[in-house]
Amino acid sequence: MKPGIHPDYRPIVFRDKAGDFAILTRSTMTSDKTVEWEDGQTYPVVDVEISSASHPFYTGTQRVLDTAGRVERFERRYGQGRKRR
Repeated sequence: MKPGIHPDYRPIVFRDKAGDFAILTRSTMTSDKTVEWEDGQTYPVVDVEISSASHPFYTGTQRVLDTAGRVERFERRYGQGRKRR
């Protein structure tokens, strides 16, 4: 690697507040926020919207949607009992 042209690669914490999950890894991302990690060191922290701890695919929980209301609205709008050809 050429010196001086690459961003600084350092430890950083990615935190998912919704899933109460955090991971210490290395990245070139920067952040003004910091957090004290389990080892007593202070690291920059980046808050993420979703991770494997909170994503429905990984957790097995799905949000319940109002599908009945959507189906009824569709049937009212486009008619019911249309035959396929």
